[in-house]
Formats: sequence, structure tokens, C-alpha cells
Amino acid sequence: MWWHDSRIVNLKFQLDDLRVFCLAARKASFAATATELGTSPAYVSKRIAILEKALGVTLFHRAARRVTVTEDGERVYASAQQIFQDVDHMGETVAGGKLDPRGLLRVTTSARLGRMHIGPALSLLARRYPALDITLDAVDRRVDLVGENIDLDVRVGEVDEPHLVAHKIATSVRLLCAAPTYVARRGAPEKVAELSQHDCLVLRDRNQAFGVWRLTGPTGTEKVKVTGRLSSNNSEIVRGWGNDGHGILLQAQWDLHDDISAGRLVPVLPQWWQPADIWAASSVRLSHSAKVRVCVQFLQEQLNGKGPFALKRELSGTAGFGA
Repeated sequence: MWWHDSRIVNLKFQLDDLRVFCLAARKASFAATATELGTSPAYVSKRIAILEKALGVTLFHRAARRVTVTEDGERVYASAQQIFQDVDHMGETVAGGKLDPRGLLRVTTSARLGRMHIGPALSLLARRYPALDITLDAVDRRVDLVGENIDLDVRVGEVDEPHLVAHKIATSVRLLCAAPTYVARRGAPEKVAELSQHDCLVLRDRNQAFGVWRLTGPTGTEKVKVTGRLSSNNSEIVRGWGNDGHGILLQAQWDLHDDISAGRLVPVLPQWWQPADIWAASSVRLSHSAKVRVCVQFLQEQLNGKGPFALKRELSGTAGFGA
């Protein structure tokens, strides 16, 4: 708890008071909170006052029509979210994960995957389960699920942390491509080793060694050190540089599909590819958390199905597609 230990014995309030406070904090209005709860602003004000007295802090700056959370209120809000999550987790554990999913679901993923697939899929998930509060963070780094209180990290690449539970979401690969102008100017490599002599557009991916491409092809797996004048941690920027003819890039098939179909990019060494399955990592098993279970199953359904957010795989002439 964030407050002093000596106060803990004096905390005499109900979880419902915390829920009223959290709703008021989100809406910044006692009147709007009362409307949603089907009660009066006076009742909301009374419950907040009881909570403030129990904690010994002021939770809101009060104005005529609007309230704003104080610094102490922000700390209480963060602690309340953890309390509700712990309560939900306890109930799910006791019930063996059979309860309806509810409470806060925190998901992390990379920016491009989040914008194109995970974010839209979670929008549909929120409609199906209205008791879920979903937070999606796009981060270009390896996250600490336990330390950062994250329920699910959706990533391109396998889950190698031994203390986490891995859930395979979809099968995918990375492919080598370049703009026709680059191939016309520099030629196309005929062997993996020749990539070291080309301008390569390197993506600083959170799960990959920087500047080292490990590729699988007809003769097995080969590793090559690549360099180039341009690099970024954003796949859209790298793909744009590829379209502009600056070099060869290695990116996921679903990310390159439209550019290859339109002829803006052409395959390079089409018999070579890199595994890039999509996985989700959690700190709990699916049987122990209803919200994590339904999220994993829903993402599997959406990314592998025929809906608008499914991964695009089919493309003739490239060995990696459908691999």
C-alpha cells in the first residue's frame, strides 16, 4: 500500500466506495457519476467523503461543475486498480477461471502489429465483454509482465522467458524485399552471404539481435551480418525507405503483403525466410484467468480467420508465404 502502515488499521470503507471514487475520477464529475450509478450527486459526494476521512487525504479538487483528482487521489486510484485486479484474480483462481471476464486487462504489443491487428481486435473484444476495461500499450522494448503488472504481451517471436506462459497466436514469417529501382541499380543477391555487400534497412526490433539476420532456406539456416546507412525502430519507416529504393528490408509477410501485391516491393532471395510467429506471453495459465483466456482465444480467432483483421498470407511467387 502507498499509505503509511499506521493508517491501515483505520481503513474502514467498502470496496464500493473505491469503485465510486474510480468512476468519479474517470468522469471528473460527481453528477455524471451519479447518473451512471442511478443515484444522486449527494450520495456520491458522501461516499467520497467517507473514503477521504478513512484515508486521511483529499482525493479531489472540487469546482462548481467539475472535479479533478489530487496527487493523493492519483495514488489512491492506482492502488485501487491493483486491489480490484487482485480481487478479480482471487475469484478467478478459486473458480478455476470459469467466471465471466471482467476488470482491467492490460495488453502490450509492438506499434505496427497493434495498430493493424491487435487494437482493432481488442475493440471487438470490448464489445463482446462489456465488463472488461482494456488498456493497450504499444512499446518497442521487452516488457516485464510481473513488474509492470501486464496481463498479456503480444509479440513477434517466441516467448523465451522461463517464468512466463507462452500462447501461440498465429504462424508467420519474415521475407526479404526491395524496391524495383534498388534491384535495377544494385542487382539482387544470389546468396545469403551477399547481403553483407548490400545496403540493408535494419529494423531495431525489440526481440531481435540488431543487424544480424538469421534466415532459413533450401540448405538450412544461415546467419549474416548486415549494415546500411538507414535504420529505425519503426517498421513503417523502414518499409517506406524500402519503397524509396534505399535498400533491402526483412519484415513480416503480413506487413509487406500490400506493397508486394502493388509492385512497390519485389521479393529478394524468395526461397529464404525467417520464422516470425506471433505469440502472447502471460504470467498465468489460461485456466486461472478468464480475461486472459478469452483475450488469447479471441486474438487467435481474429488473426487466423477470414475477418478484416486477419493476417494476410497468400501471395504467389514467394516461398515464405504460407510457410
